Amino acid sequence: MARTAEPGRRDAILDAAHAVFARKGYAAAGVADLAGELGIGHGTVYRYFGNKRDVAAAVLDRALGRIAEVVAAESPDTTGSLAEYRAQVWRIGHRLYELFAADPALGRLVFFDLATVDEQLRERHREALDRFADYTAAYLRNGLERGFLRGDLDVDVTARVVNGMVFEGAAQVARDPTAVALRDAWIRAVVTLMFDGLARTDPS
Repeated sequence: MARTAEPGRRDAILDAAHAVFARKGYAAAGVADLAGELGIGHGTVYRYFGNKRDVAAAVLDRALGRIAEVVAAESPDTTGSLAEYRAQVWRIGHRLYELFAADPALGRLVFFDLATVDEQLRERHREALDRFADYTAAYLRNGLERGFLRGDLDVDVTARVVNGMVFEGAAQVARDPTAVALRDAWIRAVVTLMFDGLARTDPS
């Protein structure tokens, strides 16, 4: 008689893979390591995933989804002034960096390991970065339409520049999750660069 899948078992395997891939690296880890992390047999893993690469794809998707939840947590059109937008950027940045500080494995998996497994996962990673850029562009477009960001702003390019700064900081924070001062310094630097460079300047 075939055994049925147990609720929660798939998530438990992904949790184990998240930890094992971050600790050993994708290339060095095997299905035996994932099974051993949970104290289960290899066959149990294969009931949910075809191979190690399938596990990696699911782990990457879940990690990217967690980042997307933070990036899209607020509505782009709720800010009506530069001060409100600045405060919004602080909130989003703090939540994002808290996510990486609380789970350092997340940064290694997303920025250094799983996104380079093969061309399909590289493409999946690029698509996620495109979505994140779309979110940021929506925030910038709101500022443009309301007149508190400079009118000559290239929204799409600037969104990618901003995200590049943010994610580089997140990768640094993930390397040392205990460095609260480092986290705050990165948020402050990103906000300062954004608003010194993006704030509308009226002729005196």
